[in-house]
Amino acid sequence: MKRNKLKRFASIFLAGSLVIGALAGCSSGGSSSSNSDVIKIGANLELSGGVASFGQSILKGAELAVEEINAKGGIDGKKIELVTVDNKSEVSEATAATLKLMTQDKVHAMIGPATSGNMKATIQTATQNKIPVVTASGTAEGLTVNEDGSINEYIFRTCFIDPFQGVVAANFATEFGAKNVAIYADNSNDYAKGLAKSFKEQLEKNGGNIVAEQAYVANDVDFKSTLTLLKSSNPDFIFIPGYYQEVGLIVKQAREVGIDATLMGGEGWESPTLLELAGADALNNTYYANAFSADDPAEIIQNFLKGYEEKFGEQPNGFGALGYDTVYYIADAIDRADSLDGEAIKNALASTKDFEAVTGTFTVDENHNPIKSATILEFKDGKTVFNSKINP
Repeated sequence: MKRNKLKRFASIFLAGSLVIGALAGCSSGGSSSSNSDVIKIGANLELSGGVASFGQSILKGAELAVEEINAKGGIDGKKIELVTVDNKSEVSEATAATLKLMTQDKVHAMIGPATSGNMKATIQTATQNKIPVVTASGTAEGLTVNEDGSINEYIFRTCFIDPFQGVVAANFATEFGAKNVAIYADNSNDYAKGLAKSFKEQLEKNGGNIVAEQAYVANDVDFKSTLTLLKSSNPDFIFIPGYYQEVGLIVKQAREVGIDATLMGGEGWESPTLLELAGADALNNTYYANAFSADDPAEIIQNFLKGYEEKFGEQPNGFGALGYDTVYYIADAIDRADSLDGEAIKNALASTKDFEAVTGTFTVDENHNPIKSATILEFKDGKTVFNSKINP
């Protein structure tokens, strides 16, 4: 079964009518024997440690997708086996997990870590072993493309990249009518620095005014001194790229020092822990860019929500949706590849076009990035609601 059939995994199956046929003559190479009755997809995720919320959500979405595909016969009559390793939110553990999954578990492809820093730790091993890795949420531009412009052939993603997020946020600030804009970024990771850079460049291109810039580092807990400095510049809009653990405290303390400006960030804000740390009142008048919104009425999204809630008893966030899409993206590529060899799967991933997914239909560009839309979510009394959708 070629691309035009498996492409509908994420839409037709969710409506209850997908029938997966057998793939004739799909032979294996690389990491597995042709007699194997399973297709192994590794999951190298942050299931404990500082950003465990990201990895746990991605894993749930991935598990749902695997369950759905296997329930309809798998691929070529082979069931998908999800082999999971906890990288503990640490770079060294992400490296070790990659090595284990590729050399011991013999996976055919791997879902990469959630964060850009941990994802970087997989590149060398993936290239050496010729096993494709797809990150659901590693947004740093340098993951798929090196500084010299060369492509990391075995590295892909299903999320949009940092420059796009930064541009989206800057355009939102401009359309919002922000006059005096400040940036408060985590200076210890590539994700936040990339967003801050692209945000600043685009805002200035739009004619916006940056009145202040301050930095913090991961694991800080007291932000009041730098927030007080930001307040003295009288911003009406503050861009805060970073992860939910620090951002939750920043939002809370910003309101405590008297900052009532509009606050905005990227998908690193996406976690129930953010609400717990910041509080519902403090989060009013805040926004962030994300992969999807549960309020979107599209059938593919509503069917995904139903399946997720039935399995886990909760509503998915953007990371859950990206984990789900990542498995279907990998499964689609395996279906279209002429063997289970890593190079064949890699080539199929790179040639993906018009793939219908929960987080938006996408085509993979020459840099292995999906061309897709971003959603802006707004906090209102502790709940996230759909604000707008920004197209690439």
